[in-house]
Amino acid sequence: MCRNIRTLFNFDPPVTEDEVRAASLQFVRKISGFTKPSKANEATFDAAVEDIAAIASRLLHSLETTAPAKNREEEAAKARARAAERFGT
Repeated sequence: MCRNIRTLFNFDPPVTEDEVRAASLQFVRKISGFTKPSKANEATFDAAVEDIAAIASRLLHSLETTAPAKNREEEAAKARARAAERFGT
């Protein structure tokens, strides 16, 4: 359920709003236990996703580092290699 929650800070190219929203959606899904809320909870669920996305975006834009930005493709390749070793695929 939390596959889209990844490290989003210090990448080149920088994080997009869609990536922040996807991570926020996964976070709200995880803590609420809903993958799709009922009609009665839909507005509250959507508001929570938007609030978390705004907070996460504010956090990411305010963080500072002296480390060089990581390359997305290189990090994805490393993750695939770890998964292949771990799961044998």
